[in-house]
Amino acid sequence: MACPFFRRADSLARQPSVTVEPGAHWNLEDEELSLAGDALTLTHLQMAIQLLTAPSNEDLNTAVTSLVAKYRQSWPNIHKLKMDPKFFKNCANYDYLADIQELLLKMDEASASEILVLLGEELITCCCTGIIERAFRCLGTDLQEFLGSLDGVYDVLKLQEADVTDTGFVCAGDGELIFTSERPVIAWLLLGSLKALTRMLYKVDVNIKIEPVEGDARRYRYLFSLVKDSSQTLQMGRPDVATKPHETVQRSNSANASDLQMNSASFCKMFPWHFIMNEQLELVQLGRGFSKLYKPYLADFGCQANTYFDFKRPKGLTMKFRDIVRRTYTPFLIGLNSPPGVSDFPAIGLEIKGQMVHCPESNSLLFIGSPFLDGLDGLTCNGLFISDIPLHDATREVILVGEQARAQDGLRRRMDKLKSSIEEANSAVTKERKKNVSLLHLIFPAEIAEKLWLGSSIDAQTYPDVTILFSDIVGFTSICSRATPFMVISMLEGLYKDFDEFCDFFDVYKVETIGDAYCVASGLHRASIYDAHKVAWMALKMLSACSKHITHDGEQIKMRIGLHTGTVLAGVVGRKMPRYCLFGHNVTIANKFESGSEALKINVSPTTKDWLTKHEGFAFDLQPRDPSFLPKEFPNSNGNGTCYFLEGFRNPALDSSLPLDEHINAAMKTISEGGDA
Repeated sequence: MACPFFRRADSLARQPSVTVEPGAHWNLEDEELSLAGDALTLTHLQMAIQLLTAPSNEDLNTAVTSLVAKYRQSWPNIHKLKMDPKFFKNCANYDYLADIQELLLKMDEASASEILVLLGEELITCCCTGIIERAFRCLGTDLQEFLGSLDGVYDVLKLQEADVTDTGFVCAGDGELIFTSERPVIAWLLLGSLKALTRMLYKVDVNIKIEPVEGDARRYRYLFSLVKDSSQTLQMGRPDVATKPHETVQRSNSANASDLQMNSASFCKMFPWHFIMNEQLELVQLGRGFSKLYKPYLADFGCQANTYFDFKRPKGLTMKFRDIVRRTYTPFLIGLNSPPGVSDFPAIGLEIKGQMVHCPESNSLLFIGSPFLDGLDGLTCNGLFISDIPLHDATREVILVGEQARAQDGLRRRMDKLKSSIEEANSAVTKERKKNVSLLHLIFPAEIAEKLWLGSSIDAQTYPDVTILFSDIVGFTSICSRATPFMVISMLEGLYKDFDEFCDFFDVYKVETIGDAYCVASGLHRASIYDAHKVAWMALKMLSACSKHITHDGEQIKMRIGLHTGTVLAGVVGRKMPRYCLFGHNVTIANKFESGSEALKINVSPTTKDWLTKHEGFAFDLQPRDPSFLPKEFPNSNGNGTCYFLEGFRNPALDSSLPLDEHINAAMKTISEGGDA
C-alpha cells in the first residue's frame, strides 16, 4: 500500500507544546452540555464530526491504548505510540497526532497506512458512545444519506464557527465522498473511522478505496462499496428497493406545461413532506417522509387522510373537499396521528406546517410542508433524521442555526448571571472596604488611615503647637478594689462613651485609653489656631459629664485633667495591631500637668493659657495657681510662669446665666463659620 505520508510532515507547521495551568481554561462546550442535559444539540454534532476531523489527544490515546492491546504481536514496537494521559492536561496544545505520524515513519513506513486505518476504527469503537453515537445516527437512515448530511452539516458548523480553513466534506455522488485536509494522517484515520461507523450505525461492512484527487494534493476521494457485492454502493444499510437504474425518461422539448414530465418517485424525493388527496379526501400520493412513517399501515387502515392527520389549523376547518379548497390561502398546521392500534409510533405529535394547493387539472389537493421542530432533539425524538429534511428546505438551516442561537442564548444568560454575581461580589467588597476604612478612621487620623489602606509607607512627623489632654479618675485603684471587673468596665464604658462623642463634636484625636487614663490631642491631622480652645472645651464637658456618672457605691466620679501645648513627634508603631503614638518631652510634661491637678479640676500649662487668651471673643475663666505647682520639667526661663485652673467659659455674645453647653456650642459655631482658621 502507498505511504500515507507522501507529503512529508516537516512541510507542515507543527503546533507547539504549551504548558498551561490545570483549570486555566473555561470549556464552553462543557457548559453548554451541562445546560442541555441529555438533549441532542448542535454542540454534540460538532463534537461528533470533530472526532473524525480533529480528534482530541485524550481520544487518540484511548484509541492507541486499545490498538496496542490488540496488535502488539503484529507490530512489537507499536507500544511506543502510547503516552501518559497526565501529560495532555499540562500541555493542552500538544500535537499528539504529529508524534504518531513521526513514530510510524520510523517504525514501518509500509505498514503505516494500515496502522492508521486500524487506529481510526479503534477511535470510533472506543470514543463513539452515548450522545456522540446519537449525533452520528441523526445524520441519516443509511450510508448515502449519512454522507450527504455530513457534507451539509459540516458546512453549517464551519459557517457558525467562522472557520476559514479548507477542511471539509463533499458528497460527490452515490458512494463517493471527497475530504479536504492539509494533513494526510487525518485522511487515513478518517478511512478507518468511516469503516467503523458504517458497521456501528448500519450493520454493513464496506470496502473504502482512498485516492488523491488529481490536481489538488489536499483532497482525497473515498469510494464505498459493499464487501459482498462491490457494485452496490447505493442505499447501504436500507432494505433494497426495486428500482430500474437504467430506465431513462424521454425528454420533451415542448413549451407547454402539460408536457412537462416528472416521475412521481422524483417528486416524492424532492418534496418528502407532501401528500395528495382526491375529492373523497383519500391519500393518493405520499412524499418520502410521510411514506416512511405510514406506508406499512395503508393496506390495513385505508387511505382516509383524517386517519393519519389531525388538521389543527386553520381553526374550525371542516373535513370537506370544498371547505379545504376555500382555505388554500391560509397556512395549514397538521399533526401526525398514530395509526389505530399502534402504540410505539415514533412521530406521534409531530407537526407539519405548510400550504394546501388546489390542482384543478386533477381536481385534487396537494399539501407541501416542513416539520415544525424545536432543535435537533425534537428531530430525533420524532424518529427523524437530518437527511429527512430536503436540502432546499429552510427548516434544515433553522434547526442547525437555531441550535447555535440556543447555545448563544445559554451563554448570554450565563454571562448575565455571572455579571450579576460579579456586581454583587463587588458591592459586597465595597461594603467591606467601607467597613475597613471606617475602622481605620476610628483608630488613626484620616490622613494616616488613607495611607495605611493604600499600603503607603508612613514616616514619623513633627507637629508644632499640639494641645494634649491627659485625664484620670481620682481614687480609681480604691474603686477597683471594691468592685468586680464587670462593674469597673461598665462604669468606664458609660463614661468613655460620652467622651468619644465629645471627640467627634470637637474634631480632636483620641490618642489612647489605658485603664482610667484618657488622652486626646488636637493639632495633629488638621491644625488650626483654635486647637487649644477645642481641647479646653472638651475638658469642661468631661467634668460636666462626670456629674452624671456614679461608681457602684453611688459616689460621683471625680476626674483630674491636665492640658499642655507644645511640639510633639507622631508616627505609627508596630505591624501587628499598629498604634499611632505621640513622643517627645511635651507629652511627658502634659502628663505631669494632669498628675499635678486636683479632683474635678483642669490644670492648664502656661503655653496653653497663652493660646486660650491669644484671640478675642473667648472668655475662659483661668485662675492662677502658686508657681510651686508648676512641674519642674517645664522650661521656665524667666521664672515668673505658673499654671492655671480652668474654672469655666463664657461666650461674650450670650447671657452669662445660660448653661455651659450653650456657650460652648455658640463658640464652636463661631469658629466653624470663620473657617476654623
